[in-house]
Amino acid sequence: MQAQHLLSLGMELGEGPAWIDGALWFVDIKRDTVFRHDPASGELTRWQAPEHVGWVLPSATSGLIAGLRSGPHRFDPADGSFTRIAETQPDLPDNRLNDAAIDGEGRIWFGTMDNLEESATGQVFVLDQGAVTTTQIAPITITNGPAISPCGAIVYHVDTLARRVIRHRIAADGSPDAGEVFLDFNTEDRADWGHPDGAICDAQGAVWLGFYGGWAARRFASDGTLTHEVRFPVSNVTKVALGGEDGMSAFATSARQGLSEDQLAQQPLAGDVFTFRVDTPAAPPRRANT
Repeated sequence: MQAQHLLSLGMELGEGPAWIDGALWFVDIKRDTVFRHDPASGELTRWQAPEHVGWVLPSATSGLIAGLRSGPHRFDPADGSFTRIAETQPDLPDNRLNDAAIDGEGRIWFGTMDNLEESATGQVFVLDQGAVTTTQIAPITITNGPAISPCGAIVYHVDTLARRVIRHRIAADGSPDAGEVFLDFNTEDRADWGHPDGAICDAQGAVWLGFYGGWAARRFASDGTLTHEVRFPVSNVTKVALGGEDGMSAFATSARQGLSEDQLAQQPLAGDVFTFRVDTPAAPPRRANT
């Protein structure tokens, strides 16, 4: 399957696509920009954030929740304001928020990472009714995902540099267990697949992964079997979102970051947004309880 070009943006680090209330939301992390695209009308709206912004997700209480560099913020698209909810890792000014997902209880699971991609200071946190707590998931350099299963009992955590996806069961109190390796891309037959990046779960509990440096997005069943591969005309595929009127349109962000001038000349669509159709729809939508 081949992805089709949708939007020309040339984002430095396109990320965080999410289908929210009939529109596609996504960000350019390194250019501090939030985007909203209405596929029906073709309208594209953008907002400037005060810091690097990794994601936006819907709130059940008011507006959107945005993952800014210093911590989660409430974002009001009507006036473009960002109001901090909590500060995350203030003692690590080089860290930023990177990716996030909402579980069945409305908690936002989100990860941080070293913006320089050097130190293992990235951790997974949970935002629950306005309070942020640290999980016991071990610190790494680049966190991605997390993705939450439709049943709400499993969180998939991506260790991008280690090229592994870890599966954790979520206990009744909301804490993750020690986890087990769900996917390992350090095998000879997967050597050219790039690094696993953003992750989501669809309605069947399968995991979609974007692959940075891998020219593809791939879907894995809940038993780890590869079921679909979608090829892209750009190497850095960051994350997939499922949405559209029937929940079966996929949207994927990409990045120019790290590409040389020669590579950019060979990939003129790097940093753009792409789309393709899927066989299994999006999981039911969730809203944050904050």
